[in-house]
Amino acid sequence: MNSLSNKVALVTGASSGIGQAAARLFAREGAQVIVGARRQRELDLLVEEIVEAGGQAAALAGDVQEAAFAQALVELAIERFGGLDVAFNNAGTLGSMGPSTELGASDWEETIRTNLTGAFWGAQHQIRAMLKRGGGSLIFTSTVVGYTVGFPNMAAYAASKSGLIGLTQALAAEFSGRGIRVNALLPGGTDTPMGRLVASTPEALRHIEGLHALQRTASPDEIARSALYLASDASSFSTGTALLVDGGVSIHRN
Repeated sequence: MNSLSNKVALVTGASSGIGQAAARLFAREGAQVIVGARRQRELDLLVEEIVEAGGQAAALAGDVQEAAFAQALVELAIERFGGLDVAFNNAGTLGSMGPSTELGASDWEETIRTNLTGAFWGAQHQIRAMLKRGGGSLIFTSTVVGYTVGFPNMAAYAASKSGLIGLTQALAAEFSGRGIRVNALLPGGTDTPMGRLVASTPEALRHIEGLHALQRTASPDEIARSALYLASDASSFSTGTALLVDGGVSIHRN
């Protein structure tokens, strides 16, 4: 327990799903937590829950597409808790789904701006703060989609999330020698609001579950525990990795 004691951790996409589960877990493990997402009410309820449980947290609502929001989150971490040690860039969107030949420019750009460009703006400001602390752990939520698994009608999502793996490797090569580890987390099917958009019927859910060797999808808490591993010193020799947490979907053939 307390694997993040005396650490300051920032989590985006924290209003639901994996981000919310990670924020709770990081706080239970001793971190002072900054949470960001678009929905203020959900963030306020999360902060209230963490504080009532004896933790420390602060929230800021905004859009990760905006570099100014990335900067404001880091400034809040410094103002409230003195710096930044861990950043879990988890915010993302499924984007528009459908035939690639019918995907509009605005649909493509919206997905890329949220999933890839937003993560870059976050990392840019987070790394600057971590360098002042002598190091830290930077984590991106990617996915198996577009990496080990291809699905039709998900071109923008797959491209944006695959881009995070390249970003992870580039930043790891650039900053690991200065104490900042950079890793990507690649979940398989997970029971989140976004996941339910894909598994929108009982039949679709059974199909997706059957793609996994474990024959089920993950809970947000299961993915959060892997994020904790990358955030903590337990992964002190891991950087530049694409960590599969996918229930065996990448190796399963039925």
